[in-house]
Amino acid sequence: MTRTVLISGAGIAGPSLAFWLGRGGYDVTVVERSSGLRASGAAVDFRGDQMALLRRMDVLADIQARQTGMGDQLVVDATGRRLATFPAALFSGEVEIDRGDLALILHERTKHHVDYVFGDHITAIAEHADGVDVTFANGPARTFDLVVGADGLNSAVRRLTVGPDDPFRHDLGFYAVGFTTANTFGLDHSGLTYNEPNRYISISSARNTSRASVSMVFTAPALDYDRQDTEQQKRVVAQHFAGVGWKTPEVLAALRAATDLYVTPLSQIRLDRWSTGRVTLLGDAAWCAGPGGNGTGHAMLGAYTLAGELAAANGDHGPAFARYEQIMRPTVEKSQKFAAKAGGFLAPPTQRKINRRNRTYRILSSSLLTSVFTRLSKKNTSTGKLTDYPLPSTSRVSGSPRP
Repeated sequence: MTRTVLISGAGIAGPSLAFWLGRGGYDVTVVERSSGLRASGAAVDFRGDQMALLRRMDVLADIQARQTGMGDQLVVDATGRRLATFPAALFSGEVEIDRGDLALILHERTKHHVDYVFGDHITAIAEHADGVDVTFANGPARTFDLVVGADGLNSAVRRLTVGPDDPFRHDLGFYAVGFTTANTFGLDHSGLTYNEPNRYISISSARNTSRASVSMVFTAPALDYDRQDTEQQKRVVAQHFAGVGWKTPEVLAALRAATDLYVTPLSQIRLDRWSTGRVTLLGDAAWCAGPGGNGTGHAMLGAYTLAGELAAANGDHGPAFARYEQIMRPTVEKSQKFAAKAGGFLAPPTQRKINRRNRTYRILSSSLLTSVFTRLSKKNTSTGKLTDYPLPSTSRVSGSPRP
């Protein structure tokens, strides 16, 4: 019997799970609050054991075809003088791709076999013996056999099934900002990074050299702003970078015109359980780690593990959900521990600590230590050999496309 699964979230985790469940014969619906795929987001990289998963999904060639090709990045002072250089091997992994390009690849691989519903979201969930009744903001109510919340840090599925975020959301005291703009900075597969105390700005341009990606990090207590109000978010960011030197005035001018802005607190989610009955959580909705926490790689690995355990249990969600969590929890807890320090490394609180961090960059960029750091990075992402699950062996989704 065909089983029906609703996945909330069309970022990376959701379509990755849809890829595997579609291969396993499930009838999959993905609902996404946004009106379409989100093209923004920082570049993501893969290394070590993560490469095996990309090969098993048969998406590695697609990712390599769209990889950023990022080269060296320079740490500069307010006058533009180089303070340190770090080669691509340090932070771009074995392959790096813009998040939006990765989302597009996953969508292309699943769109003919998965029902994508954009511009809608879940408003109520009621489980009973035979399934889960789901109410939507816009579409008609429906019943599914299983529901998966892959809807990120601010997961609606988590809120509706577990409760308010306060007990298990841990803000790290930093906010991350990202957007793209015209490349008026003369960058070609390269990047520039600048710091002042509690402030970080990085500008890079890689695969599409006519465009530049801007990343910013700043220290702040919990801020009260509307996540749907882009103009308010722009004002918040501009206030926190007012008076900062270097190219910041140019960056803030570009911010005012940005159409793909995202602003998010650096936070972690620490839950005692990821599943409740027929509902489970995946990716940031379950375990958000923060920057440097292998978020994308773990989301895709979690999707593979969840689909595989369902296949191994012949669709019995109880033991499948339990095994999925048992396998993934040690991996993500290790990454959470590592990522908890990332904000302070990106945006140190004093000039003295910035200088010390820059000295670390200079040491790491030496040929000897670059190779050491690369090995350590692979070790941090190590999850061991992929489990061989009873999933179809063909690399493409089988079956007839949806009408």
